[in-house]
Amino acid sequence: MSSNILKIARGAAIAAIYAAVTIIFHPLSYGPVQVRISEALTLLPCLWVEAIPGLFIGCVIANIFGGYGPLDIFLGGAATLIAAVMSYLAGNRILAAAAPVAINAVIVGSYLSFLTGTPIALSALYVGFGEAVACLALGLPLLRYLEKTNFSRKK
Repeated sequence: MSSNILKIARGAAIAAIYAAVTIIFHPLSYGPVQVRISEALTLLPCLWVEAIPGLFIGCVIANIFGGYGPLDIFLGGAATLIAAVMSYLAGNRILAAAAPVAINAVIVGSYLSFLTGTPIALSALYVGFGEAVACLALGLPLLRYLEKTNFSRKK
């Protein structure tokens, strides 16, 4: 299989997994208080650049099912895209995990505050905490596991 086809397939698989996990865990994935388990995948750009569009597309698809409308679809997708790029550029795992936490706390926390009437500081805190759980408790172990296996080979 050619390298480009493998990269496209990997990006598509990441998009599908992100969307499916988010939708399956719907009660945890949406709202002012959320722990979006799929956000653990935002560390995958540390391994593969093709994870960036995969995460973006997966988030957009997932947010179509979230019930918060176009603002969530577009701004949530943009937040995930920015976080994925920052994870790719981070240089170490801790910075890679911190990027999605900070970006989602600010962007998603802001528009969820607007949509739900939750005070902005509280909304940012809720989203940031959930993101920290996903990235630190789930994403870092996932990244370590993938780095120790053949899955982490950059091709």
